[in-house]
Parts: sequence; structure tokens; C-alpha cells
Amino acid sequence: MPRPPALPADDKLAIVLAVLSGKHTVAEAARRAEVSEQSILNWRKQFIEGGRSGLEGALANRASEREADLAAEVKRLKTVLGEVYLELNTWRKIGHVRRVPTRTSR
Repeated sequence: MPRPPALPADDKLAIVLAVLSGKHTVAEAARRAEVSEQSILNWRKQFIEGGRSGLEGALANRASEREADLAAEVKRLKTVLGEVYLELNTWRKIGHVRRVPTRTSR
């Protein structure tokens, strides 16, 4: 038996609000929406924990925000690294930096 299509977030929101307001019981709402009572209970829990964004999949939004933050951090670090590299080369050209032998240079 194929899985029924997922309900849009707006429909889930309306169902959860009807249950929370007491307009419908969980059983009534499940029957009307043709979903299981457990689905309604899960949506209610998600809504209470995360508001509407919990029903829309806020984890995806948080992940993309995190990726954007990390990309900005990488860009900043590359810029700083480039500046330090240029400064080091400048110091080497004017002879203010000694080259110190390392273990790998032997």
C-alpha cells in the first residue's frame, strides 16, 4: 500500500491549532485529515517545540545557516592567511626574517 502524500505545513498548522484550541479531538482531526492519530500527536509536539518552523523542517534551515556561517568563516580565514603570507614575503625580501631549519629540511 503506497504512502499517502504529505500534508502541506499550512494544513498541519490548522489541524494542530484546532486540536490545541479544543475545537477537535485528536481522533476527530485524524479522521478528518485521513492521517493517524500518532501523526497529529507528532505534529503537535513539533509545533509546541518549534512553532510553525518545526512543521516546515527548521533543521534544514538551521543547517543552511550553519553552512553559510562556516563559508563566511572560511572566506575570512583565507583572507587573513593571504595577508599574512604577503607580509611574511615582504619581511623576507627586506631581510628581517631568518630562515630557521626544520626537521623536514635536513
